[in-house]
Parts: sequence; C-alpha cells; structure tokens
Amino acid sequence: MAQHNRRTLIVLSFTLVVVTLGYGLVVPIFPFYIEKLGGSGGELGMLVALSALTELLFGPLWGSVSDRVGRKRVLMVGVFGYGVSLVLMGLASTLWMLFAARALSGLLTAATMPSAMAYVGDTTAEEERGGGIGWLGSAAGLGIIVGPGVGGWLGQGSLSRPFFVGAGLAWMALLLVRFLLPETLPGAGPSDRKRVRALDPRVLWNALSGPVGFPLFLLFLVSFGLANFEAVFGLYAAEKFGFGPERVGTILMVVGLVTTLGKGALTGPLTKRWGEEAVIKGSMLAGAVGYLVLLAAFDYVTVLLATGVFVLSKTVLRPALLALISRRADVGQGTAMGLGNTFLSLGRIVGPLWAGFVFDVRLTLPYLSGAAIMALGFLVSLVWVSPQRRVTSQPQPR
Repeated sequence: MAQHNRRTLIVLSFTLVVVTLGYGLVVPIFPFYIEKLGGSGGELGMLVALSALTELLFGPLWGSVSDRVGRKRVLMVGVFGYGVSLVLMGLASTLWMLFAARALSGLLTAATMPSAMAYVGDTTAEEERGGGIGWLGSAAGLGIIVGPGVGGWLGQGSLSRPFFVGAGLAWMALLLVRFLLPETLPGAGPSDRKRVRALDPRVLWNALSGPVGFPLFLLFLVSFGLANFEAVFGLYAAEKFGFGPERVGTILMVVGLVTTLGKGALTGPLTKRWGEEAVIKGSMLAGAVGYLVLLAAFDYVTVLLATGVFVLSKTVLRPALLALISRRADVGQGTAMGLGNTFLSLGRIVGPLWAGFVFDVRLTLPYLSGAAIMALGFLVSLVWVSPQRRVTSQPQPR
C-alpha cells in the first residue's frame, strides 16, 4: 500500500510540476508576444488577469465535479485541455485568438490542483495527508521557479517554442495519469456538497466588519502589489533596458527562488521573534521602498538585485497575514481561509488590469502607484494592526 501511495504521489507531483512549469514557461514570453500581435500594456494586463479570474470562478466547480465523477477523469480533462490551450496560444496570430486560448487554459488548469489535492485525501491515511499535500505544494513551486528561466531561454529563437514544449510535457503527464493512476470514486455525500456552496453574503459581511476585515484588505493589497509588479515587468524591462525573453525569464526565476527560500527560512523565525503584527508593518514599509529601489535600477545586475530586495520584502507578508487572519477568525477557520484565498485572487485580477492600464500612460506608473499603495497600507496598519487589538478581538477560550 505504501508503494502504491508513493507511486501516486510521484505521478501527481510530476503532473503539477508540468502544469506550473508550463505556466512559468510562457510568463516571460507574453509581453513580447503581445507586442508582436499589436497589443500594449492594457492587453497584457487583461491577459494576465484572465488566468486568475478563471481560476477563481472554476476552481470550486471542478472540485465539485471531481467529487461526483472521480479525480482521475477530472485530472485528465484538465491536463489534456491545458496542452491543447498551449498549442492554440503558440499558433495564435491575432489577439482574440490568444485571449481565447488563455481563457481555455485558465478554465481547464483550474481542474488540476483541486483534483490532485483531493486525490491525496482519497488515497492516504489521515496522519500522512499533510505530508502528501505539502509534497504536491513543493512540486508546484518547483515548476514556478524553473519555468520562467527555461521559457526565456527557449523563447530566444522562437516565441512560439515554449508553448509547444509545454504542451508536449503536459501530454506526457497525461499518459502517466492515464496508465499509472487508479480511479477514485469517493461518492460525495451531503457534507461534500456543502463545501462548494456559494459563500453566504451575510457571512462575508460579518467577516469584513469583524476582526479579520482589515487583514483581508491588506492581503488584497499584497496580492495586488505583487501582481502589479509581475504583470508588466517584461514590457517595462524591454522598453527601459532592452531586455529580451532570456533576461526577463531569468529575473522572474530569481523572483520564484527568493520567494520560496524566503518563506521557508524567514517566515517562522521573524514571526516568532517579532510577532505577525510587527512583521506585517515592516514588510509593508519595505515593499513601498522596494518599488522605489526597483525604479532606481539601471542595468541587468542592479535590476536583479533590486528585484530580489523587492520580492524579499513581500515574501513573509502573505504568510504573516494569513496567520493573523487564522488567529483572529471568528467566522470559522475554513471560512476565514477561504476568504483569504478569495482576496488573494481578487488582487491577482485587479493588479494586472491596473498595471497594464497605467503602463500605457507612463511606464513607471505601475511601480510608483504600487509604492504609494504599499505606503498607505503601512500607515493604516500602524493604527489597525496591533497586539492590543489582537488580544481584545480574540474569541474567549472554551
């Protein structure tokens, strides 16, 4: 049985690496692809936001479908469709074709993570479940880190090549899922269906007007700020420094590496030493300064260094906010974490739209506005994020 579980985890991990690697492959290519098809910052922002929007809308739906028909079928549909969408993006000759393929990609990719996580829940013992889910999260992170560097390198000779390579890897993963994974049909009961029910507006209002309301707002700002940076970075680097896909991909690979290492090495010690409130305030201020440092960069080396500093300032901010929300939650832990993911997704939708719009006005405006928003978040957090407030808002122990 242990051998069977190990095989399942290996196949699922490879599948998630392939999906996130495919995502990373095309991220440094999009700015140049958009320009090739006659688009600008606004179109790039909409293209990036489209993926987060479809994930927000269809992720819960796919989870519900997998409860009824089984994880394997949903996973296969997601991986196969993802490969098809990458081929369509590589063949796109107009903006509307690229947007249609991107929407298809987001719709189908949203099926992979929920079904893979549910697969672990179906096939592992309760005491091993956390480790299995953590393993899948690490696999997904690996693809996000490596993807941009590989995509930038592949895109030097042909902007379409990374899309076709990603599709080939996706279909390779599809074969592994088809022949090596067993089907699971857990048979969803009433409690399973409740998990995908739409959030009651009254619960949302109570949460936003309660102790977790302001941390949720800050979580949106953090997600907005990082998406604001990533969405137009390729265009910014190309126009200001003349960088091509290879250098843009390398820089975005540094972003993923710093984020992963920072979360693992810094979040625990910093929050233990200073507490979530102090880490949140310091990170908000560092994020505002990081935008300005990025604008001051003048060549490849300084852009690499400035990007590392900027991303490091945000690395511990999201985990600290989620920990604070968990601690202050008075609407139930599941609801609070669900709200947190919703606000993160909203930031990934609004951030790219804003960045693309203001980039077309002036290329430095996305980062100047990002610095202003993070500074505002810092100033407001001085009042609304405090240990005293946390103590009075915590529920009484039973």
